[in-house]
Amino acid sequence: MQDNGTEVTAAGIARLAGVGRAAVSNWRRRHTDFPRPVGGTETSPSFALAEVEAWLRKQGKLAEVPLKERVWQQLAGHPAGPVTALVHAGCALLLVHDRHPVWLEVSAGSDQRLAKLLPHSLDQVLTPRFGMVRRPAVTAPTAAALLPSVPLLRGVAELAAETGARQTFEFLLARHLDANPRQYTPTPADLARLMADLAGPTTTVLDPACGTGALLQAVEPRPDQEVFGQDSAPESAALTALRLALHTRSTVRTAAADSLRADAYGTLRADTVLCHPPFNERNWGHDELAYDPRWEYGFPARTESELAWVQHALARLRDGGTAVLLMPPAAAGRRSGRRIRADLLRRGALRAVIALPAGAAPPHNLPLHLWVLRRPDRASAQPEVLLVDAGHLPRPQGSGGVLDREDVRAAVLEAWRAFDRDGTVPERPGLSRSVPVIELLDDDVDLAPARH
Repeated sequence: MQDNGTEVTAAGIARLAGVGRAAVSNWRRRHTDFPRPVGGTETSPSFALAEVEAWLRKQGKLAEVPLKERVWQQLAGHPAGPVTALVHAGCALLLVHDRHPVWLEVSAGSDQRLAKLLPHSLDQVLTPRFGMVRRPAVTAPTAAALLPSVPLLRGVAELAAETGARQTFEFLLARHLDANPRQYTPTPADLARLMADLAGPTTTVLDPACGTGALLQAVEPRPDQEVFGQDSAPESAALTALRLALHTRSTVRTAAADSLRADAYGTLRADTVLCHPPFNERNWGHDELAYDPRWEYGFPARTESELAWVQHALARLRDGGTAVLLMPPAAAGRRSGRRIRADLLRRGALRAVIALPAGAAPPHNLPLHLWVLRRPDRASAQPEVLLVDAGHLPRPQGSGGVLDREDVRAAVLEAWRAFDRDGTVPERPGLSRSVPVIELLDDDVDLAPARH
């Protein structure tokens, strides 16, 4: 049964029929029986998907709608919005994945029956997976909320039978992120993998600004692993929870709240923290968090939100645990943060600063940094810090001046693993050097690798 509330844009119609946008505009002008817009704007109208498919089929322009495209159009045009649709789809896919016989039983019969039975069945899956945390990111939707999603849910279950539940969700999530680039700041998969590899194998991992879960998904699964995520955007926390639950059998806990203002894991001591925090935020909680115990290395200035995230990460680590954060290059040298940087160095918490090539992650015009930190468990007699400038690796011939990301990854991991093992590394001119902490403790405490 098709959902008459599902809408599709002209671009979606073009994909359904396998034509260009110009052909759709031409049909609208030439054919008086072409479906009328039901929403959108004058310049970007939307149409009822059921009416469009009926018209295309009548005209012989739609022999068979590809299942992937049908499901995507149902999600993109969902009357409650694509994020709600994606969460509903993820819940159904998790039921298909974890308890397929239950899905087969509740999906038999009418759409009304499915919507009525589904909340209880979902609760039996979602509660043990996500329920043991404050502000759980995913709870079972009501029957009324699910009813408009039933055609979509039947479609995703059919697609999961072809490609797998996890692959179906990844496909829909990727299409949603591509269609809404301004709403999300995803961490590219290769960068997420590098950050996870810098941290090393882990049993307990936290991402306090998890977005849609790219960093946590990059962690190599291990037996008895626990994965924790938190994000201030409830929809992002929900998508992360569902994505990880479909990706791993590990215990997954995600919370929907601002980690700095409403930390859901105040007693957690993780092996690893991975984080791509929001950059250059003035409204991060400076006024209300002045006496927070997390500021072991100094109270961050209003302009130093990234140093608040650094200290939050350190506070959630066990002694000897490792944190890897993606940082804007300005955080390495701003004068307002020099005292905190100095204390991080003196106490042995900051272990490495790695400058990436421009384009490694948004914003693509900046050569972002990775900071590798470790919660001090012992003092080093002669502490050093590893500085790596991966942006100055030799460009391969025929690359057009573009660095190969695997070359960057290999060079960074080689330098870090040698330094992590020995506490020092021989200098590789133009690429990496381990610098005694005392050399960095000047008036600026500038940690930009290029400077050293």
